[in-house]
Amino acid sequence: MKDSQSNNQYTAKDFFINLSVEEYISKYRNADVFAKYCVECKNYGKSWGCPPFEFDVEKRLRKYDNVLLVVTQIFPSDTDLSIDVSRELIRPERIRLERRLLELESKYKGLSAAYVGSCLYCPEGTCTRPYGKACRHPECVRPSLEGYGFDIGKTTKELFDLELRWGSNEKIPEYLLLVCALFHNENSVEF
Repeated sequence: MKDSQSNNQYTAKDFFINLSVEEYISKYRNADVFAKYCVECKNYGKSWGCPPFEFDVEKRLRKYDNVLLVVTQIFPSDTDLSIDVSRELIRPERIRLERRLLELESKYKGLSAAYVGSCLYCPEGTCTRPYGKACRHPECVRPSLEGYGFDIGKTTKELFDLELRWGSNEKIPEYLLLVCALFHNENSVEF
């Protein structure tokens, strides 16, 4: 676990683990099941961070020996908030995490996987992908682990002992989880 970040809206804690890519793929990836979920998503084929991809995912991931998984647990200061504010609540953490992942990716010649949901770099609905144009920010945009076919619920539960939480009655849950990764060829990488 890493020290907490906080502001007046939330407190966040980072948890991380290094494991082999082989183990992560064999135990936590179910590409067929998660591909079906992706097809149902409104971003499918409409964002450069979302499937379908123009590359073989498994081949891309297997270029690396190890993976650093990072889970950020965000505790809202006020749990009486509408679930609609969760996107803005997690935005500062996404920016921090994605910036750090890109630094590590560059340093270790790795491959990062971030939280996509929506792109941080272009305003919503302005991605160039639906128009057949190249990504405006290919140096920044990375697919999510879900987009790569990984089971995030199983990942957080079995590797971090953290359950995914969902809001109820349109209210934000007691905490939110962001899950990201760096695929690399080092023995171990510190976040």
